[in-house]
Amino acid sequence: MTSTIWNLPIADTHNLSASAGVLSFVGGAGDFDDAGRIRNPGDFDRQIEGAMANIAEALATEGCALDDVVRLKAHYTAERDDWEMIAALARFFKADPMPVISTMPEPLQPFSGQTIQIQAIAQRGWRAHSDVRAVPRPVPPERRALFDGRTAIGGLRAGEFIALANRTAEDADGALRHPDDGVAQSHFIMERHAETLAALGASFQDCVKLEGYYFGSTHEEWAPLAKARASHFREPGPAGTVVPCHHLNPKGALTKVEVIAMREVRNGRDKYIPREDHWPTRVWDWAIPVPYRQAIRLRDTVWLGGQWPGLPHDNTGLAVMKGQLIPQTRFTMSLIQDLLRPFGRTPADLKLMVCYFASTGSEAETAAFVNTVADCVGGTLPPLTLVPKSKTDSGNMDGEATVEIWGVAQGW
Repeated sequence: MTSTIWNLPIADTHNLSASAGVLSFVGGAGDFDDAGRIRNPGDFDRQIEGAMANIAEALATEGCALDDVVRLKAHYTAERDDWEMIAALARFFKADPMPVISTMPEPLQPFSGQTIQIQAIAQRGWRAHSDVRAVPRPVPPERRALFDGRTAIGGLRAGEFIALANRTAEDADGALRHPDDGVAQSHFIMERHAETLAALGASFQDCVKLEGYYFGSTHEEWAPLAKARASHFREPGPAGTVVPCHHLNPKGALTKVEVIAMREVRNGRDKYIPREDHWPTRVWDWAIPVPYRQAIRLRDTVWLGGQWPGLPHDNTGLAVMKGQLIPQTRFTMSLIQDLLRPFGRTPADLKLMVCYFASTGSEAETAAFVNTVADCVGGTLPPLTLVPKSKTDSGNMDGEATVEIWGVAQGW
C-alpha cells in the first residue's frame, strides 16, 4: 500500500516541491507525517532523519533524487555547531562531491515540537553534466573526524548553476578572525567567497542571490556591515536578502553570508549571462547606496530580493504600518506582485518562498501568517521556508518591520 506524502501542518493548499527551469526546490521540510504532525517531537537526530526522508520524497515528484541536490540549507534549533550540522547532513549523500550545505541556528521554529527544517535546491542529473566543479571547504583539524575522510564543499558548480555555502569569519584552523569587528568579518567572508567563485570560473558579478545574517536590529547596526558587503559588488548586483540573527558559530561571529550565481560556458570559455531586471518606482530603495537589484530574470528563473514593508517611492529605510505583522505581510506581498508584473509573472508563479516573520514562537502565529500569504498568492502555495524571529530582534530598520520575504519564480 502506498503511503500518503507528508504535509506541513497548515490549512492552506501547498506544494512541497516545484521547479523553475532546470532547478527544483523543496521548502522547509521537517519531520512531518501525512497529517502534518511531527513524528519525533523534540528529538533532534530523528527529526533530521525524518526531514531528509521527506526531502527525498518531495524531490521524487520532480524527477529528482537526493544526489541531485546542489544546495542544502538547514535552519535548526539545537546546541550543535556548524561542523556537527554539516557532517550530520552530509551522511545522507553517498556520492562525492556532496552538495553545498548551509546551516543557520535559530531559537524558534514555525511548528510545535519542531527542531529543524531543511530546504533543498536540486538539478536533475547534474553529476553527469560535462561541467561539474567543486571547491573544498577547509574543515578545522579537530573537526575532520566528523567527516570520516570525506571532503566538505564550500562551492559547487553544476553546469550554469553555482552555489556557495554560508560562512562566518572562521578561518581554516577554526579560529574566528576579527572578533567584535563586524565590518572586518564581513570583508573576510566576502574575500573567501571571491576566492571560491574564482575557482569555479565565476565572480561576484555572476551572483543572482545574496543571503546574509547579522547581529542587531537597527539601521546603525546594519549599515556598516551592509556597506562592507556591498563594496564587493558593482551594478547590476544580485538580489539581496539580509536579516537579523540571534546566534552564530563560532562564538563571537557577528555575520554570515552566502551567495548563488549563474554563469555559462560558451565555446569553452566562461561567460557572463545577461539578465533582465525591473524595479517599479513603487518599490522601495535601500537607505544607503548599494548595487543590489530587486528582481532579476535569467534563463527560466526570476530571483527576488528580500521584500519588506518599506515606504513606497522612498530610500529612507522607513516602514509602513509599523510593527503590524498581518498588514505588513499583505503590503509586502503587493510589492512582490509589483516586481513580478513586468516579467509577465504573478505570485502564483513562485516556486519557492523564504519567509522571515516576527513571532513569539507559537504555531497559531505561523498559521495566521501563512494564511495571509496564501490569500495574497491567490492559489496553491509554493514550497515554503518559514523562519520565525523574535519580535525584539526582527525587522530591518529600527524594529519597524516584522516580515521579509524573497522567492524564485518560473521565468518563462
